[in-house]
Amino acid sequence: MKILSWFLVIAGVCGLIGVRALEGTLFYDPFLDYFHEANKHIEFPAFEWGRLIAGHVFRFILNLFFSCLIIYGLFRNKDWTIQGVVMMIVVFAITLPIYLYCIHSKFEIGYLFSFYMRRFVIQPLIILLIVPMFYYRKQMIIKESRKS
Repeated sequence: MKILSWFLVIAGVCGLIGVRALEGTLFYDPFLDYFHEANKHIEFPAFEWGRLIAGHVFRFILNLFFSCLIIYGLFRNKDWTIQGVVMMIVVFAITLPIYLYCIHSKFEIGYLFSFYMRRFVIQPLIILLIVPMFYYRKQMIIKESRKS
């Protein structure tokens, strides 16, 4: 069973790397070049709202899938995997509207704020919090079982 767990983790990590590596071809995101320039004075790109939102949702679904592989591979616990999914959905549901508002206001709320909101929308940053949290939970369960 250890081999399957490691395979799931490696597949999840490779999947997340693949999503990042192929972002320019897989997703519609005219703000990719805008933020890669790191120049807040360049012209605001033209875009289509529907395609932009669909691209972000599609990217989120792929990141969610690969993140679930990592969580399940590491902890082999369906309940924790579901909890991870719920947490990632909640973070996405909070950050996407904020990021869309930033776009609507043409980043008047702040270039860096918009940049980091975008990071939470397009990157699975929440997994960097979920994995240590579940690892800690696992260690506490092991500690409690040793006491009994």
